[in-house]
Amino acid sequence: MSSQPNQDSASDKAKDASKRDSLPFEPASKKKKPPKKSVSASASASSQVAPVARKNAIPEVVSRRMAQRMAAFCGIPTFLGMMTFVVSYFIVKNQIYKLPNSAVLLVSLGFFGLGVLGLSYGVFSASWDEAREGSWLGLEEFKTNFSRTLSSWKEAREQARAQQSGGNEG
Repeated sequence: MSSQPNQDSASDKAKDASKRDSLPFEPASKKKKPPKKSVSASASASSQVAPVARKNAIPEVVSRRMAQRMAAFCGIPTFLGMMTFVVSYFIVKNQIYKLPNSAVLLVSLGFFGLGVLGLSYGVFSASWDEAREGSWLGLEEFKTNFSRTLSSWKEAREQARAQQSGGNEG
């Protein structure tokens, strides 16, 4: 007899859930799935889309160069940030010096912050030219690539303002 009310309440909850509005990220169970395309149709569609995607994609050589620089400029400071805890533990445990906790925190946060900045520097310091390797530190490449990025942001902002002012007139 006690199991009967539980079953009724479960069915009531299911009815309430079906009546409520779905969340934006919740999949709709009642939507029909689009019909599957034949293999030949999807192959021809992918061959038409692929050149556009490749045109806008970062070349493989440049992508590897960026990843290597990001690993170095982010990995080394992050490793030093983790080693801060190990070294400070060793110093405190062996009573070499009494380190304040705030000093350990600030030094490790500084290294982790350099690691985050290293991610961006790794991207901007890599040569974006496929044929040119660039320098080891990448200061000239950083200046060039950062100025390119700033100019494209300015251009995009001006285009957005022009579209906005053009849309207000009509």
